[in-house]
Amino acid sequence: MRTLWTLLLMAALAVAVGCSSNREKRELSESELYEKAQESLDSENYTRAIETLKKLESRYPYGPFAEHAQLELIYAYFQLDRYDESLSTAERFIRLNPNHSKVDYAYYMKGINTYYMGLSLVERYLDDETAVRDAEPAKDAFAAFSDLLLRHPDSQYVPDARQRMIYLRNYIAEFENNVARYYLQRHAFVAASNRALYVIQEYPKTPASRDAMAIAIEAYDAMGLEENKARMLAALRLNAPDHAQLNEDGTFKPSGLIKKGHGSFWNVVTFGLID
Repeated sequence: MRTLWTLLLMAALAVAVGCSSNREKRELSESELYEKAQESLDSENYTRAIETLKKLESRYPYGPFAEHAQLELIYAYFQLDRYDESLSTAERFIRLNPNHSKVDYAYYMKGINTYYMGLSLVERYLDDETAVRDAEPAKDAFAAFSDLLLRHPDSQYVPDARQRMIYLRNYIAEFENNVARYYLQRHAFVAASNRALYVIQEYPKTPASRDAMAIAIEAYDAMGLEENKARMLAALRLNAPDHAQLNEDGTFKPSGLIKKGHGSFWNVVTFGLID
């Protein structure tokens, strides 16, 4: 009988302790939850930090720490490479708090997440010739950083955003050049020259603009447009006298992309897809 009473007493104590523990968890104040999340962030336990911050948001959606919790969530998701969730949280913060004193951080992280989602993973795990793929992610990231510069030109994040925009601009221009080279190889000379001119006009201060001049020269030469070729060659000599496709005497050196005997009419008009 004594053993039975002992077991019942232990069970009652366990239930009491459990209820007390659950009650303590339920009764954590907003500031206590935020402090707990900060401790997790400081110890780089981002998974636990996210759990605590989401709990804070759900329990105290209109409290003084709710907006700070959203900003911390953006950071915690990013640290775990959960870029899509970090991006959506940043966009939600911008939508709900357009005049917040730290909304510039949300704009910055919107650009950073777009940058990593579209470019950095490809660059880290595949080869270096990333600009032959898709320029849309780069354009999206560039637009996001542009938003930051336009809306918050004095933000502390602007200098880093500018540097990333320079890289993205070069990336996009090189992508366009690769498309132009593709057209050259398939004897689509009008398309190649148009794409090269687009790079020259839209991205004049990028290294790719000099290569675009060389592509245009080859396209004009193939089409027999001597005046266009001469003007573009003069521009290349002026802007890039040490370009790899210029000989010491200033004459032009073809890239070798254009092969003779390109095939039938259908081969030309379908860019090499049909022979």
